[in-house]
This record gives sequence, C-alpha cells and structure tokens, in this order.
Amino acid sequence: MAVLANARRMIRWTLLGTMLIVASAAQAVPSFARQTGQNCVACHAGGNFPELTPYGRMFKLTGYTIGERTIPLAVMGVVSLNQTRNTSDPYGDKAADFPKDGDVIFQTGSLFIAGKIAENFGGFAQVTYNNYDTLDANGKWHGHSGADNIDIRYADRFISSDRDVIFGVTLNNNPQAQDVWNSVPAWGYNTVPGSSGPPVTPLIAGGLAQSVAGLGAYAQFNKNNQSLYGEISLYGNADGVFRFMSAGHSVDRGDLQKVKELNPYFRLAYSRDWGASNAMIGMYAMRTRLYPDPASPAGETTRYTDVGVDAQYQYLLDPHTFTAQTSYTRERISYASSVAGQTPDFVDADGNPLADTNASDTLNIFRLKATYIYRAKYGTSLSYFNVTGTPNTLNQTSGYDPATLTIAPPSSADASVTSTPVSGNLLGSPGSRGGTVEAFWMPWQYVRFGIQYTYYARFNGAASNYDGFGRNAKDNDTLFLYAWGAY
Repeated sequence: MAVLANARRMIRWTLLGTMLIVASAAQAVPSFARQTGQNCVACHAGGNFPELTPYGRMFKLTGYTIGERTIPLAVMGVVSLNQTRNTSDPYGDKAADFPKDGDVIFQTGSLFIAGKIAENFGGFAQVTYNNYDTLDANGKWHGHSGADNIDIRYADRFISSDRDVIFGVTLNNNPQAQDVWNSVPAWGYNTVPGSSGPPVTPLIAGGLAQSVAGLGAYAQFNKNNQSLYGEISLYGNADGVFRFMSAGHSVDRGDLQKVKELNPYFRLAYSRDWGASNAMIGMYAMRTRLYPDPASPAGETTRYTDVGVDAQYQYLLDPHTFTAQTSYTRERISYASSVAGQTPDFVDADGNPLADTNASDTLNIFRLKATYIYRAKYGTSLSYFNVTGTPNTLNQTSGYDPATLTIAPPSSADASVTSTPVSGNLLGSPGSRGGTVEAFWMPWQYVRFGIQYTYYARFNGAASNYDGFGRNAKDNDTLFLYAWGAY
C-alpha cells in the first residue's frame, strides 16, 4: 500500500511538471529538434531517446550540424520511485545502502549545450545535477553537479554519384560516448538515471567517464545502402586545458580516475539498410593503463585490455518500431605489483589463509536487449545480462575474521577485520546474472513515463548468501518508476 500511495504522489507531481513542459514546448523544444525542424522520431527510434535511427546517426556523424544554427540549450529531468525487494540491513547504514528507497524523489536534472556552432563544427555537452549525491554524518543528503557526457566534433562530407564519405574529428570525455549505435554501454543499457544493472562491469563500460579526454579521427564510407565505419582515438587525463570535461569530479570524491599517458581506442562497424530495416555488426577495443591510486598517479599501472563485439537490428515503419542490440565484452586485467600478490585480511572458516590476490583477472559481460514501440507512444523492452570472471580475493569484502572465525559485522568492536553487508562479496567473484522488463508511455514527444522491474538470479558470485549475512541475489530485485522529461 505504501508503494501505491507513493506512486499516486509521483503521478500527481509529474503530471504537473509535464503540463508545464508541454505548455512551453512550442517555444522551448530540445535544441537538436529546434535546429533541424524535425520531430524526435526522425533521430530517435520511435521517439525513444537516446536510441538513434539512421538519420540520427548521420546527424551525429556530421558533427551535429544539419539544420540552422539556433539557441543550443535544452534541459532534462527525472522524477523516480525506487523500491528494492528486501531492504533489511541489520549492521550497515540503511539510508546509504538504499538511498530514499520507497520515496518519490527528484533524481537528476541536466543542462545540455548542444547544436551547430559553425558550418562543420558542432557539439553535445551535458552538465548533470544529482539531487542525492552525498549522505553526511547527520543523515542529510546533499546534491552535486558535474560534467557529464561531452562530444565536440568537426566533420565534413563528400558526396558523388555512387558514394558518400563522412569524416571528422571527435573530442569527448567517455570512451564510446561518441558512438552512434545503441549496442555499446554508453547508450544501450540502463540509460535512465537511477535504473539498475549489474554491480560489476568492464572499465570501458563507463569506468573512465568524465575522467579522461579523448581525441579521435573517424570516417564512414557509404555505398549502395552499405556503410563501413572506422575510428581511432587516444585518451589521456581530463586536466589542464581539458579540465572542463571533468569539472565537478575529483579524487577526493572518489569519482575521478587517473590514466598514464595516452590510451588507444579502436572501433569498426559494418552496417546495411534495406527497406524498413537496418542492421550493424561491429567490434571495439581499448587498452588502458590506470594508476591504482588516483591520489598518487605514479609508479606502476594496472593494465586493462577490453575487446568487444556488438550487433544491432532496427525495423522502422510507422506505426511499428523494433530495435534489438547485443554485445559481448571481454576484459583482461593485469595488476600493478602494489595490488597483485597481497595477503587478504580474511581467512576461511577453519582459520586457514586465503590465496593471495591474483596477478591478473578476466571479466566478461554479455548483454541483450529488445525494444518494441507502437505509434511512437507505447513501448516495452526486455534486457538480459550475464557477467562472469575469475574469482579474486582482491574483490572479497566479506569473510571470516582471523580472531573470531566469524563473519564479523561492522558493529563488532573486537573484530580485527569487518565484513560488508548488502553490497559485500563473500566469494571474490564478479559473477552476476539478471535482466530488466520495462513498459513505457510517451504521451508527448518530450515526456516519458516508465516502469521497470530488474531481477537478479546471481549477484556478486552467488545466488544465495553472497555477502555472508544471508542476503540473496533476489533480495536486490528492484521496481523502478520514473518520469523523464526534456524541453
């Protein structure tokens, strides 16, 4: 009953905001739509942002320059209600582990500076405010704003009687934020702020976002409804002249990484259009040297090698829109000597030492998603994820205390080491498996109401008692209601 009452409050709140958005839509539409004079469905599949259509991909590849230069401003906001299946937390901080769970909240807001700057020059820059960013010692939440995805481009195009070549340069702060397909982590999965997903993902899946600045060159060759895209980019730290790309993020906050020198990223994709359908198959790779301690970026680095393959299919013919994406990423991690070969604090149930931390690990993630939209108003999606990888005592945050041979909770004053309830990992395994079912309604092109249910069959390496305190994977199942609006 509490969830229903909160849902009713959420509906009343968001309907008021929606009426204000719609009342001003004629004068204050999202900047890209205002620039091109097109409806949202031209660029976004069924109007379902951020998923791009072929026209939307061309708009991005040509540097956001199609159309007439206009006021390049837009805003976005998310109101949400999150309900976790089991919020029992006998030893930890419930407010921190389940922030505002069961409450209707204003989740985030974003300001976009996006559009055509000159004939061949345009960009997309997002600044995001998180209303529930930090919980202080008195149990009070504080908001915080910072740089989000940024992509600035110079692009040109040569068209002849039998071919079309688009080429350009991109400056961005999140590997794959510059990508134009919906199968990569930056745009394909869990794109609504506050939505749930696997607890551990590869570094390329957002681990460097807003920490780095990357400069890359790309080209797409189009002929006979077929296209070949290639890109090479190099990423370094977003500091100095590029500090604006990591503004609001810091080492002290724990949301800023430090890489060594320049780190290469590669992307290749082949696509084909026929009738109302289009499809793509591609691959991507990145090699990253990351300092284990960003506060002391010196000495040896941990090396990440990410290699992935992905594919996408779209059917776009009014009143039906169907999109399917899949991706598989394999990551190999070679740890710096300061991280590898360390003796864990925990022991096993008999008091025997655990294995030293690994010198290297592998992490794999497979994702699959399908979305159907009718008349650009009513939609549903199904997604699945499976994370696997090598167990490592480095990742173990719960275990047996050598002094008591019990899984000591944080409240144990005499414990030499303590374990972490709720988010703890008893096995040191990254394994998680689950999926999300979603239904949404877009009554107007700048507003979306949605409901998601995310389920977990495996979490932190186990289906049951993954944290050592009896918490099961299914306890993290989440019901998520949201209202997403932009103008």
